[in-house]
Amino acid sequence: MALKLVIGNKNYSSWSLRPWLALTAFDIPFEEATVLLGDADFKERVRAHSPAGRVPVLIDGEAVVWESIAILEHLAERFPEKRLWPADPVARAHARSLATEMHGGFAGLRAAAPMNLWRPVEMRTLPEAALEDVRALARRWSEARERFGQGGPFLYGAFGAADAMYAPVATRIRTYGIAVDAPTLAYVAAIHDHPAFLRWKEQALREAQVLPEDEVDWPVVKRV
Repeated sequence: MALKLVIGNKNYSSWSLRPWLALTAFDIPFEEATVLLGDADFKERVRAHSPAGRVPVLIDGEAVVWESIAILEHLAERFPEKRLWPADPVARAHARSLATEMHGGFAGLRAAAPMNLWRPVEMRTLPEAALEDVRALARRWSEARERFGQGGPFLYGAFGAADAMYAPVATRIRTYGIAVDAPTLAYVAAIHDHPAFLRWKEQALREAQVLPEDEVDWPVVKRV
């Protein structure tokens, strides 16, 4: 039975991007179902799949998995040959810690700079809490790259689950013109150049629904 991934808007739904990116990057076949975040019956429709009433949701036969990081762990167990996590146990422990920190942290940046892929790259003044998150992210990424990133442009060399977790953050750094050092900028570019991400963004730019709460220039909606 094919996997089914229930997601929200590609332009705005950072949590949906994470497992979609992993599934696509690792060539895991799946069926996609979209429930638009701004629809009045959004929660009702999502609760038909998951009690949390939020996207993403992965349906794998009788198994229903919600929360992005739980979905990534399920995929890693289901498809061990894909190597979503690093093979080295020390690197794998580090990657899982980093991915989990993303899941529960960096709220300042997420609140001040929502993912918005159709907004032109344009500098925006951010509060100190968001800038502190960016500095922390740069330190985490630098440590992962220096310790485990040989052999590729991603956190642990080859693209993996940790990169899927941090991809939406990379879009925020570019979209809002946040000043970062050269290694961080290179990692942001690697995410944006990944073929799976390019597919997601191409589809995001064709969407029509506007969510005012995710448009920092509201009532102006800026689109590339």
